[in-house]
Amino acid sequence: MAATKRSYDSSSRRRQAQRTYEAVLESGKRRFLADGYAATTIASVAAEAGVSVETVYKSFGSKSGLVAAIWERGLAGRGEVPAPERSDRMQATVSDPREIIRNWGRLTTEVAPEVAPILLLIRSAAANDPDMTRLLAQTDQQRLQRMRRNARVLQGHLRPGVTAAQAAEVMWTFSSPDLYDLLVERRGWSIRRYGRFVTDSMLAALLP
Repeated sequence: MAATKRSYDSSSRRRQAQRTYEAVLESGKRRFLADGYAATTIASVAAEAGVSVETVYKSFGSKSGLVAAIWERGLAGRGEVPAPERSDRMQATVSDPREIIRNWGRLTTEVAPEVAPILLLIRSAAANDPDMTRLLAQTDQQRLQRMRRNARVLQGHLRPGVTAAQAAEVMWTFSSPDLYDLLVERRGWSIRRYGRFVTDSMLAALLP
């Protein structure tokens, strides 16, 4: 009985810890996007999440660490399986390059609304904060590395004259937060229209 109770208590604590972690992420995202990076304090995030300042620092280390965690959660998308993992599984089972790109376009509509605002926040804050400068470089490089892996999947299918390196840069451009900001946030495109544009543009630029 004691062992069963300890197991129950342990799993209950883990669930509570996960709920607290998610609450801080949500609070942090709201405060950063509403007030900006510089004006947002760990104390304000903690107060909104209903936790102590020490809890936030223990989980994320710093204000920039909290932003990084929000960005990483956004990359995972909204499914039970993280979006990058779903993309890898799809690439392993789908052979038609056009269908692969269409799947990428669908994932873009899921991930971009979560990630693009945070990437723009990071870029804005990087002008005055060394930690955010480093995070900006990290996010840019990680996105480019991901597109390089995607481009290798298309080798043998690319249109004449387009190298894998060029294909990666094209996909890196179409996955940029700037494009989402211009079309969705500024011009009011629906996310569905944005996804179609990204998909059609990649098909036209990359495949014969």
